[in-house]
Amino acid sequence: MSSSSDRPTGLIAKSGIELLTWGTPNGHKASIILEELKAAYGKDYVFQGINIGENIQKEPWFTKYSPNGRIPAIVDHDRNDFAVFEGLAILSYLTRHYDPDHKFSFADPDDASRAEQWMAWQHGGLGPMQGQANHFYRLAKERIPYPTQRYVGETERLYGILDNQLKNKDYLVGPGKGQYSIADIANFSWVNVSYFAGVDLTQFPNLEKWWERINARPAVQKGTSVPSESKITNAPYQSRLKEEPEFKENEEKLKDLADKAKMQYDYKYVSP
Repeated sequence: MSSSSDRPTGLIAKSGIELLTWGTPNGHKASIILEELKAAYGKDYVFQGINIGENIQKEPWFTKYSPNGRIPAIVDHDRNDFAVFEGLAILSYLTRHYDPDHKFSFADPDDASRAEQWMAWQHGGLGPMQGQANHFYRLAKERIPYPTQRYVGETERLYGILDNQLKNKDYLVGPGKGQYSIADIANFSWVNVSYFAGVDLTQFPNLEKWWERINARPAVQKGTSVPSESKITNAPYQSRLKEEPEFKENEEKLKDLADKAKMQYDYKYVSP
């Protein structure tokens, strides 16, 4: 695995998988599965960091591969430079072509469907709702109580769905306690930034154990460090709370604003 240190202006590889990404939950879906395939099968890849703060993802060379102007995207140079955009599609594509032993996917058609359902659930629900929670809780220039409590609350509701699914399982899909799969990777990438969105993961004990289980995987650690170490994922966030008093003070202010917004609109947690 290697990367270009210069501002990307086009593809750099001639063979294998080339990943165009940034350190976001959607970006981590692609880098985690690529690291898992590398560990399991020796399937290497190259990546380029697409700094979304510089709008590289809007440039014509990039939108050729990702028409929506969003990361991540991959180009499979070994299959006629076939391009895939959207995290769900990338997870499906890579396991369809490069996971012959179904270590991260399912041969059983019913379990394959169950995995698709949880990936679609994340793609249509958890990701969009938590993305809005990120924005209104943390990033919006104007602090508006209603959307803050609306989207943080909806994200909590969705976490409750996952927590219940994991009540008697180690992973979301599969026989018995379940099998680690792309369904887990898709959802983990968002749960791994829960605190950034104002959601306390300790409220969901089954989900927290699942997060710990997946986060301990070496390939996951490597994948969440592509294209660089992240400061918004749960583990470094918790470290910053302990080590940086000013950061802790600012986080407490944000939480207080969210709590007041919930009180203002009489928010009550319910799931489902």
